Amino acid sequence: MTILERLRFHMLCGTGHVLRLLGFPGTALLGNAIGRIIWYCVPSRRRLAEANIMRHLNMNRADAERTAKASFCHTGRAFMEILLTGRFGMNSPRLRIESPELMQKLRECQRPIVAATAHFGSWELLASMLGQLYAPPRPRMVVVRRYHDPAVQEFIASCREATGADMIGHRNAAMSVIRALHKKGIVAFLVDHNTSSSEAEFLPFLGEVAAVNMGPALLAVRTKALVWPVVLIREGSGYVFRLKEPLDTASLEGTREEQIKTAAAFYTKAIEDFIRENPEQWFWMHDRWKTKKRSNI
Repeated sequence: MTILERLRFHMLCGTGHVLRLLGFPGTALLGNAIGRIIWYCVPSRRRLAEANIMRHLNMNRADAERTAKASFCHTGRAFMEILLTGRFGMNSPRLRIESPELMQKLRECQRPIVAATAHFGSWELLASMLGQLYAPPRPRMVVVRRYHDPAVQEFIASCREATGADMIGHRNAAMSVIRALHKKGIVAFLVDHNTSSSEAEFLPFLGEVAAVNMGPALLAVRTKALVWPVVLIREGSGYVFRLKEPLDTASLEGTREEQIKTAAAFYTKAIEDFIRENPEQWFWMHDRWKTKKRSNI
């Protein structure tokens, strides 16, 4: 970084240190306030969220508006919770494991794991948990989009890596992911965002065909990994770790392309189920269905 960028990085660290003094209750209040500000100040995103909810959940306008507004507040809280990653983990009193048997199965698993998650609930604190699932030297990695600003990127990375998980940029991440999975590591992907047609498998998602990133499925099939859907949802002042039974890609039949499509369809359906259970906690302001499948005609 340049001197100016380093100065901004230290300013961000100082601001973060002050905001951490608010603790979980204070950052929740601040996050809700940020969500409301975005709700009122960015009407284009508000309209997009409401339209998405009405179209994909068949809600009337009044219910869609309430759900969308709650979604903005949850998004604001998710942004603020990145400051608290060092204070949250497997032993947090604020954490409840929804399925202890599945959690035990996950912790005892000696196979490579692709964790499929989403911009849903507390996705920043989820990285804290994944960093504590296994002890070093077993790899614990989260694939993320990098920020263009070096100071912001350095600050965000320092927060996300506070409990042991390594953050890796999604561009050119394949070889690092493959090495981690060959060492029986866990690698988490956010699989709910729109992607380009060149990287996509077009699959149904919340009642409409969406461009689904096939990268996590391809890497899982190549390394014969388990695909494990996981999310961390908010419940009052606490959090619930929710996970589903995994898909074992080593047991899939058919061609390599068919196996990849099956894996992508699996985690897409799992994320859809999570969203339908708690729709107010998903990132509805995102134009998820923007990329359309090109016609062969």
